[in-house]
This record gives sequence, structure tokens and C-alpha cells, in this order.
Amino acid sequence: MNQIQASAETPIVLDATDVVKNYGARKALDHIDISIRAGELVALLGPNGAGKTTLFQLLTGLFVPDGGTIRIGDADIRRNAVPALAGIGVVFQQPTLDLDLTVIGNLRFHANLHGLNGREAGSRIDTELAKLKLTDRARDPARALSGGQRRRIELARALLHRPSLLLMDEPTVGLDPASRRDLLNHVVRLCDERKMAVLWATHLVDEADHADRVVVLHQGKVLKVGSPRQLVEETGAANLHDAFVGLTGPESD
Repeated sequence: MNQIQASAETPIVLDATDVVKNYGARKALDHIDISIRAGELVALLGPNGAGKTTLFQLLTGLFVPDGGTIRIGDADIRRNAVPALAGIGVVFQQPTLDLDLTVIGNLRFHANLHGLNGREAGSRIDTELAKLKLTDRARDPARALSGGQRRRIELARALLHRPSLLLMDEPTVGLDPASRRDLLNHVVRLCDERKMAVLWATHLVDEADHADRVVVLHQGKVLKVGSPRQLVEETGAANLHDAFVGLTGPESD
């Protein structure tokens, strides 16, 4: 968890208010509110089918909500999508690297999409690879990397344009415990060092334990919001795992 908590004076980076999304008769998101301030790591904790993926689809502009508003910084994502989406970096649940390109080829392609080229792109790529301890793999094909290394390259790619909001959609799926820990620890440091807002979607309670705040999402509804300690105290549970299971049912265990 960050040592410096976001205060009421810290700018709000993500403000999702009264968001609704329906798929036919099924209400995938039911009037949810989520806000994240600069430098804050918020865990979106919910069992499979809770609505986490739907929310990320709305936040990345893939779909539009049926109701409510989503603002990234000062931009409404429905009315002013370009600046809103420009402020977002995303690590998707499914792998998205081009395995036939080198590591640096993947990163330069993404940099070009954001109008970064030449020395500026090279400098940012070098910085991110160094922080992730992957400088020596820069010219290797992406398919030669381990699963954990590929995830770290996807994170480096998401950071190249220096977003104010980082979205991590179940980013540790398929990773070994050491890779999961390293990725999470790196993102926690990013919040503190760069004052970047992070929304980390997960169904793994141990990952949510590292967040500043936890949003418990179940069947499209926000059940609880608070720090891990607050959720434990308010539910009378022994730990966050038991609090989560008590709120969402044993199927989330």
C-alpha cells in the first residue's frame, strides 16, 4: 500500500458516476460509482461475472454506458473521447503483444501510435525497460519471453505515453506467484513515484490487500468501498478474504 494516501485535495483522475450497462434484460452494471485520485491504487475486487470486464470495456471506450458519466481528468469519455482515452494506459487480461516483433519493436509501434518517435520514444523505452530490469531483452522476439516478462513489457508499453490513469484488467492471470508479486509491487511503486491513479481488477484477495481502497463488485453492484482494514472492521471478519466471501458468497472463494 502507498505510504502517502490521496487526500481530499488530490485531483480526481477517474470519476465514474451512476454508471449503468445492460445486455438485454441483464443489468451488467447497476448504477455504480467509482472515483480514483492521483497516486491512489484502487482494487476492483469481484468474483468472475461480477462486471469487472464490462466496466473496463466502458473505461477504454470499447462500449458506451447506457447511463451515467465517466470522466478521465477533465474529459467526459462520451463527449470528448480523444483526450479522455489519451490519459489512459491499459494492460488487458488477454495477451496483446505481437510475438513476431522484438520487444523494442512492440514498444516503438505503440509509441508511434501516440505520436512519439525518434529520441523521445527511445528515451522513454529505455527508461521503462530499465525499471522493469528487461533492458537486456530489448532485441529479443516477444515470443522468447516468459509469461511474466511479457506482462512486464505490456506494462512498459502502457506507460510510454505517461498516462494519468493505469487500468490493469486481471493482469496476473496465468502468472507464477513470483511474477505476480513482482508486477504488483512495481505498480504500487509507480503510484507513489509518478502519482498515477491505478484501477486493478482482480478476483484474488491477496492482491487487493495491497490497495489503498477496495471496491467490492458483485452481480453488477458495488457492495462496499473502503480500505482493506475498513472492510475487515465493517464486516467483522478476521481478514479481507473472509470479508470478501461474506459479502459475495462462498462461490467467490
